Amino acid sequence: MAFQESPQLNQPPKESMPKERQNPSVPRASRSNVQEMRQVFDKFDTNKDGKISQDEYNSALSVLGKGISKAEMAKSFRFIDTDKDGYIDFKEFIEMMHDMGDNRVKKNDIQGAFQLFDLNGDKKISAEELMEVLRKMGEKYSLDSCRKMIRGVDADGDGLIDMDEFMTMMTRNVKVA
Repeated sequence: MAFQESPQLNQPPKESMPKERQNPSVPRASRSNVQEMRQVFDKFDTNKDGKISQDEYNSALSVLGKGISKAEMAKSFRFIDTDKDGYIDFKEFIEMMHDMGDNRVKKNDIQGAFQLFDLNGDKKISAEELMEVLRKMGEKYSLDSCRKMIRGVDADGDGLIDMDEFMTMMTRNVKVA
């Protein structure tokens, strides 16, 4: 027996619903942070055509990555491009960010992301390091703004983000595998 919506429920018209609620291809578990995912996706999609090309992907990884070879970039791109159209669309991007749609993130992935921000390798992320990485991504934040971002995550009040604080921030809405 199929569920049918009752017209008496006063449902908002589909066009007034957020796009992620209209689009069943967006995994349900990711809806709580779709806006954040969209912002990251848009950083990769430099020509704003709604998809990430191999060149855009390589450029983003070159800025963020530490010694990722062209062959590794190509292999990871092919893995993410599940429909094999030569582009990563938003659905594929969300699936990648949520470990293929099951909203599980591996602890090693989070540790790898932490290392991208920990530029000096001291196992802490400072406001200066955050500002530098954001600058490389094309974002322009002041040092004061970065300090405010750090304070929002800094549970122990030392003015830095350690791995535990980073893990807490990154796993607020996801399960860790």
